[in-house]
Amino acid sequence: MLGRVTVNSEKRAEKCSSWLKYDDNDFSEIFGHGKNHGIKLLMSLYKGHYKELAVSILFFIIKHSPTWIFPIVSANIIDAVTEHGPDAMHRILVNSVVMAVFIVQNVPTNYVHVYFYSKVIRKVELDLRGALVRKLQQLSIAYHGHMQSGRLQSKIMRDVEQIETLSEQIFISMLGIVVSITAALIVVAIKNPAVFLFFLVTVPIAICLMAFFDGKIKSYNRDFRQTMEETSANVMEMVELIPVTRAHALEKKEISKMDGQLREVAKKGMKLDVFQSYFSSISWIVFMLFQIICLAFTAGIAVKGKISVGDVVMYQTYFMAIVAQVSSAVTLIPIIAKGMESVNSIGDVLSCSDIEDSSDKKKLSSVKGEIKFENVGFQYRNSEKKVLENFNFTVHSGETVAFVGESGAGKTTILNLAIGFFAASQGRVLIDGNDIKSINLQSYRSHIAVVPQNSILFTGTLRDNITYGAENVPDEFLRKVVKAANLDALVDSLPDGLDTKIMEHGGNLSGGQRQRISIARAFVRDPEILILDEATSALDNISEKKIQESINNLVKGRTTLIVAHRLSTIRNADRIAVIGNGGLEEEGTYDGLAAKKGEFFKLKQLQL
Repeated sequence: MLGRVTVNSEKRAEKCSSWLKYDDNDFSEIFGHGKNHGIKLLMSLYKGHYKELAVSILFFIIKHSPTWIFPIVSANIIDAVTEHGPDAMHRILVNSVVMAVFIVQNVPTNYVHVYFYSKVIRKVELDLRGALVRKLQQLSIAYHGHMQSGRLQSKIMRDVEQIETLSEQIFISMLGIVVSITAALIVVAIKNPAVFLFFLVTVPIAICLMAFFDGKIKSYNRDFRQTMEETSANVMEMVELIPVTRAHALEKKEISKMDGQLREVAKKGMKLDVFQSYFSSISWIVFMLFQIICLAFTAGIAVKGKISVGDVVMYQTYFMAIVAQVSSAVTLIPIIAKGMESVNSIGDVLSCSDIEDSSDKKKLSSVKGEIKFENVGFQYRNSEKKVLENFNFTVHSGETVAFVGESGAGKTTILNLAIGFFAASQGRVLIDGNDIKSINLQSYRSHIAVVPQNSILFTGTLRDNITYGAENVPDEFLRKVVKAANLDALVDSLPDGLDTKIMEHGGNLSGGQRQRISIARAFVRDPEILILDEATSALDNISEKKIQESINNLVKGRTTLIVAHRLSTIRNADRIAVIGNGGLEEEGTYDGLAAKKGEFFKLKQLQL
């Protein structure tokens, strides 16, 4: 048995558990209550940042002031020109200087506004993506089993980006619209109540238009988002399947399948674009007609001598501004609707209750390795058939037990129950006498290692992939691990040895080499419990022989659970359990079961 790496597993488990806790801004709670809707929900995301937002809004109003001061200055200058008073030049000069001051202040005030706004937006963006990553680490394996990874990637990247765009529209575009309309209405109300009342007619019309189209736009946006998520997931699957597709000359079939999906995206997108365009056109026609009416109305008042020529220009400018701002607000509805869809999309993940949280349960500082199944029953979600029923079995400490049986018999389910990925529907799974439901899973899993059927490697060096999950691994120990895993020849052949970069998914390595790296990763953890899930399947005989030698080195002195497809690889197991019909059909040694001529013998005969 290799010397143990000096790693404080309990401290590592505590560190992992603390990382899984949310920050002060608990997005899960925000989305989980169900009482927040629309803009209120969006504002809840900015809890704790209201002061910075208030400062940003204040300076936005100041820097935006030239847009509603300019009509007043223009009216004053026009009146000075048309009235030909003795102080005309003075009035023109004063108003020009005032306007210049308001324009110049835009530079410093805009800087302060953007600084505080960007600080808040980027922090919330960081927190949202961080919360999603943490939540994904907490969600059950069953959840990840039925959720496509492409959809989750879309939520982390695209939907958070859409929320950032939504915030920009709310805190910049919509804020500018509100400020401009409010300032214009206040000035008009003070100058002429009759014109003010005329202006107010446009607001209800705008609201009615928004209410009429809002539901439709939300529906189209929802369909478009869901289609995009599905397409994103299909694209990822297509990319991963390219070697298989190319090998079987199925390129045209994949292109045809993706072409249909892309056509559906284009169809939904076009439907959304056309409706938005139709909406915008009707809005523009209505507001332009009211603009003509406003010009005629104010001109008529001026002819009667009740307002000046400058006031006509001022009212028309303000009305055009209100028309433009309301029209802008109308065009923002699709963007806001799309952003709110992204908020809801992220909420689907952050409010999901299907999580694995055992942080407040008993921590295991050491594990002997006894695993006991007591009357265990299990069935998958949305399935009426039970995979296991009244399953009773004990794996003793230090024992190597292999599970065999037909596909779908429940072998991998047993491993997942032992790891804690799945919870038994009935009965108990005991680890050293402790019910697995009552223990801290992170502390328990720091004492186990899993070698899956398909080795999972990441882009990085060979050293990084082997030492993943272990800290400060000494070079001397790492050399022993490499030798024990039969990787020494591979390391010596690589240009940079252990520091050689591995391509995505280990693309520059053979299947056997990738599997031996997974075994080396298990060696580094020096676990008390070892889980091997068909670790030698789909390999050639030479690779299988090398991996079998590595496994024989690895299992010494550890509790080992093996699911095996090739029966020849489990000849040295202490016991073999044949699984079928929801439970244990027979158990014994390799030679004993072969001589018995029962279920194991039948399986063995099929492989001859």
